[in-house]
Amino acid sequence: MKTRLESVRLYAIMLMALFLTTWSIEAVAQEQGAAAVPQFKITIERTDNGLKLQSHQGSAWKELSFSLSDNQVQAVDEFGMAAPEESNAARDNSYADYLFTITKTKDGLLLTGIEGTVWTKLSFSLSGHGKQTIDRLGMVE
Repeated sequence: MKTRLESVRLYAIMLMALFLTTWSIEAVAQEQGAAAVPQFKITIERTDNGLKLQSHQGSAWKELSFSLSDNQVQAVDEFGMAAPEESNAARDNSYADYLFTITKTKDGLLLTGIEGTVWTKLSFSLSGHGKQTIDRLGMVE
């Protein structure tokens, strides 16, 4: 009887070790997958003349300002304003590697993530001098 109880205990310990190993490997893989996407943080503000973007992290630029007509598209990457159809071939490991477009709509702004974002589309309204901060995962408070 004692041997059977020891066998069950040993089996339970092995199952627990297998579970913990699998769980920790899965957690590390998820963390590494999220870390593979570049880090950036940008605040978009509506101004009297258009939009002002302020980079808090991950960009070579600190501030961008531009006018944007309805349904006009402007691409932004880690080096500033860019062409929406081209990803930047010049990479610098000092900055995040991202590319997204901003389109002004009648209801607000539509952002399309092209490179370096988890999101593919973000849509929100900015009234007056409203602000919205974004990062690689989406909208940030």
